[in-house]
Amino acid sequence: MTTVLLVDDQALLRMGFRLVIGSEDDLDVVGEAADGAVALEQVRALAPDVVLMDVRMPGMDGIEATRRIAAEHPTSRVLVLTTFDVDEYAFEALRAGASGFLVKSAEPAELVDAIRIVAAGSSVVAPRVVRRMLDLFAPHFPTTTGPDDGLDPRLRSLTPRELDVLRCIADGSSNAEIADHLVLSLTTVKTHVSNVLDKLGLRDRVQAVIAAYEFGLVGTGERRNRPA
Repeated sequence: MTTVLLVDDQALLRMGFRLVIGSEDDLDVVGEAADGAVALEQVRALAPDVVLMDVRMPGMDGIEATRRIAAEHPTSRVLVLTTFDVDEYAFEALRAGASGFLVKSAEPAELVDAIRIVAAGSSVVAPRVVRRMLDLFAPHFPTTTGPDDGLDPRLRSLTPRELDVLRCIADGSSNAEIADHLVLSLTTVKTHVSNVLDKLGLRDRVQAVIAAYEFGLVGTGERRNRPA
């Protein structure tokens, strides 16, 4: 059973989500909150598998609540609700640690599928969509350089091949595409991806895309030649 916490300042929307989610045998709504502060209290008390999080709420908004949940309760994964599919609020929520986002106009089947995907540890937004968001909303990410090679110190734990893989992830490439570009086996690519996430403390590929930009490994609007 996957447990879900509903966070939205509109009671009617919470009721609608509860009806949709409650009709599924493997999903259970264990609580509700109308703002981010109450959501944090509920997460601490209930430890839900998935938090369905609105962004714009009075008091503590969904972005700050997502940031705190990701930092303090990493086993509770956040699925953000947005108005548009490429939305600055959705982008900031992903940066804060959300595992994906869904537009509020999504069909019921999309909602329950997204909850299951996030609960299983995956993301419900493709890296290519994140790249488009980066191009739109993050044109001036700071670049922190090392003393010699221009490499952000936080990336020094990665091997040269893992850096290659991270660049490919940031370009939106799938594991199969990375294997083709770098002439590696699919199993080797999966190992490299796992190592990159573990070493950088990232939850998933979406977080890896954002991290690559924040670390200055690639730039917004830029499509680097993939390493050979």
